[in-house]
Amino acid sequence: MSEILVETHNLVRIYKAADLEVVALQGLDLRVPRGEMLALVGPSGAGKSTLLNILGGLDAPSAGRCEVAGVDLTRLSAKERLLYRRRIVGHVWQQTSRNLLSDLTLLDNVIVPMVLAGYPTSKRKRRATQLLELVGLGPRIHHKPERLSGGEQQRGALAVALANEPPLLLADEPTGELDSVTAREVLALLRRLNHELGLTTIVVTHDHMVAEAMDRSVAIRDGRTSTEVVHADEEAEETVIIDGVGRLQIPKAILEQVPFKGRAVVHFAGDHVELWPVGTLPSPASGGVPPNQVRR
Repeated sequence: MSEILVETHNLVRIYKAADLEVVALQGLDLRVPRGEMLALVGPSGAGKSTLLNILGGLDAPSAGRCEVAGVDLTRLSAKERLLYRRRIVGHVWQQTSRNLLSDLTLLDNVIVPMVLAGYPTSKRKRRATQLLELVGLGPRIHHKPERLSGGEQQRGALAVALANEPPLLLADEPTGELDSVTAREVLALLRRLNHELGLTTIVVTHDHMVAEAMDRSVAIRDGRTSTEVVHADEEAEETVIIDGVGRLQIPKAILEQVPFKGRAVVHFAGDHVELWPVGTLPSPASGGVPPNQVRR
């Protein structure tokens, strides 16, 4: 069994503003094996970016459990959280202005995180150069961001994010400002880094092309994991996620077709479980199928 790098259980995040409370995460469960490339998908406001901020050490959970590389993110002091951000996780943002310092060259941009993390001076320039060559920017190391294309800036951002050898890379819409051809190049680079470095990657995206390029995509709805698709399978099939306390979210397409009206009868049928709208579960004597309802 693969080692689990990221694990959350019943994760809750509540934001307070004046007299209002906004529940961004409502008991979210997630397990990410080391080396996996995972896409987080779902509508705006579902909790994807909140989860990414918690995993990145930029925000703290309100309740529940959250561990990354053996670090319990619910119990970190301010100093420990800072060290976590410098060593365990790397970030790539959609906006290139958040990834690179405009008045520094690419080489210096990659060196900055190593200075902050206390890397030996003798290793900084060598590692920064190696990373920039790895992402295909060897000839550009002395260029400032303004002289780079959007795709080159995002590749430079990857080098910066990986400067301190983090086991986890978090990317929030990393191809959102790129054209489709450049986006595919960045995705191919992410896959190569995954293979060559054993890098675990979690990407928040609204782009189906990006999600399908990952090993697995998990949909978040109303602050909980809802469904998942394993893209490595020859016939990728969407499955419903059942969390640690037995909750599941029925896909909206099914809810629109079956009149549950907020309640269902759960029926154990030997080797599977059935959900029936209240009042429609047939008795054994009826032959098992309620009137006017034929299961296909």
